[in-house]
Amino acid sequence: MDDLRFGTRNKRGDYSPNAPLEGAPLFRWPVQPGRLIRWLPHYFLPWNALFLVLGTALWLWATPSRSTLATLDWPWMTYLLARNATIVLLVFGALELRLYIRRAQGNRFKFNGSFPGDKPSPVFMFGSQNIDNIVRTFGTGVPIWTAYEILMLHLWATGWGPWTTLQDHPLALVALGLVIPFLHEAHFFAIHRLIHWGPLYRWVHSVHHNSVNPSPWSSLSMHPVEHLLYWSDVLIHLIVPSHPLLVLYHLQVTGTGAVIGHVGFDKVEAGADRAIDTHAYAHYLHHKYFEVNYADGLLPFDRWFGTWHDGTEEGERRMKERLRRKKANPLKD
Repeated sequence: MDDLRFGTRNKRGDYSPNAPLEGAPLFRWPVQPGRLIRWLPHYFLPWNALFLVLGTALWLWATPSRSTLATLDWPWMTYLLARNATIVLLVFGALELRLYIRRAQGNRFKFNGSFPGDKPSPVFMFGSQNIDNIVRTFGTGVPIWTAYEILMLHLWATGWGPWTTLQDHPLALVALGLVIPFLHEAHFFAIHRLIHWGPLYRWVHSVHHNSVNPSPWSSLSMHPVEHLLYWSDVLIHLIVPSHPLLVLYHLQVTGTGAVIGHVGFDKVEAGADRAIDTHAYAHYLHHKYFEVNYADGLLPFDRWFGTWHDGTEEGERRMKERLRRKKANPLKD
């Protein structure tokens, strides 16, 4: 597939899509109903629908019974840890294998033309970005993810919290299910800005930003403090009426969904002339420039705070001007 039909490549081999990033057409004035209707399928497909299906399947066929969850016991807690690790291994591993090990589509649609495995770096364990990312993912990432899941399922099983059922409150649960990606993005923007504050960045978030050229295994490669903050968005289900199925969906959006922004390719080829859009460009630009796109554009926080980069020369100019002002007067900006 010819990626240059959709973008350009510079002298270093880095790919950029032709179309500027726009973000979701929400909170725009005047309202454009046609544009909003055209956008709606992209909100659900393919990723959010996939995570909902996965969360539903886990709830129906891969989660212990309520009576089991009511007692904290190592067998079922260990099972959940193994189950989540398997999901990460299969999803992240499949993308890593296809795109970075086999390099099935070369560097077509790849934002950074080089591959992390070709450039060892001392900032990573054993000089390897992959080894470092994998150790952090399975060492603290998946265990902390699972700890939140254990907490939420145990509280549901023991009746602690405003839990309900589809039969009792169908509209409330459907509404919550529809806005979970928005809740995740709002929470992510808030904690992301927090951990870009000087001391927290140096001690915590810099671990994640070591992966300037991210790959799937970079997705959950974080400091344990960041892992604790990252998955804390699921605690919203202890405040609003919810159901464990929605908790599992939310955890998939946050956990498995992290791979979307770190896949490193604009499109994953699915045939001779077909490809799946990854929507990874906004977060790739954050890894490249550090102080832009603290969220992914679903909500307009970056536009409101002046940190949106749409991938264009104008976006580059705005970023440089903002950083110049910040350097000249760091207390004001």
